[in-house]
Amino acid sequence: MADDRIERILREKLRSAGKQVGEAKRAYRRAKRATQADLPFGDDGRAKIVCRRYAERRAVELDPEYKPGCFDPQSQDCQGCVEDIRAGEIETW
Repeated sequence: MADDRIERILREKLRSAGKQVGEAKRAYRRAKRATQADLPFGDDGRAKIVCRRYAERRAVELDPEYKPGCFDPQSQDCQGCVEDIRAGEIETW
């Protein structure tokens, strides 16, 4: 009985540690992309850019190609935004 309890506690602790490691890795990747793109970013690791399409401030995650999560491949404004991010010329806040 005690062995079952110890095993359950260990499983819960390992599961919790695994989730924390996963969250830390995601936060590191987001912050690394924002830093590589030379953009300001918030505590949550999201880049702070001004959306060209809607002319509003947005905190966005960047994918490995520096495309924001709100990217629409059909929009010329979105394509221009990605080009500006890559060139280091995007408006930020």
